[in-house]
Amino acid sequence: MTPQTIDHSTLLKLTQAGVVQSAHVVGKAGGWGVSVRYGKKELALETQRSHQLRLFRKLETLVQYLKDIGIFRFDIDTMNYDPTNPETVRTRPDSAAKMKNAHEAAAYDTWLKSEIQQAIDDPRPNLEHDDVMRELDEHIAAIKARKA
Repeated sequence: MTPQTIDHSTLLKLTQAGVVQSAHVVGKAGGWGVSVRYGKKELALETQRSHQLRLFRKLETLVQYLKDIGIFRFDIDTMNYDPTNPETVRTRPDSAAKMKNAHEAAAYDTWLKSEIQQAIDDPRPNLEHDDVMRELDEHIAAIKARKA
């Protein structure tokens, strides 16, 4: 049976409204999950994108998450958590590609800021928009005339 789930924004709203009665942290293969009870419902926290049960790899991260949304008391069930279980070790082969993309983006950002600053510091007089557009229109018309 698939448990009912709740997303982060709904959980945050329920917590702020003071209707969350309890939180239950459960050890699983791969990390720690959390479910909350309000009214007669118990709902498991889901991921934002895939709407699967959200697992936190580190208990400390989950504790900080709960504190940040206003849940300060909860119980912990460690029965099914096994840190030596090979299923709990997750590799991220896409991490290298993400880091490379992040470095490339940072380098581009640095370059772009430098180009913008050079344009700002350029001592030549500014051109009026209408004048530039008129010159471009003339240039485009000349190219079209040559093709015709």
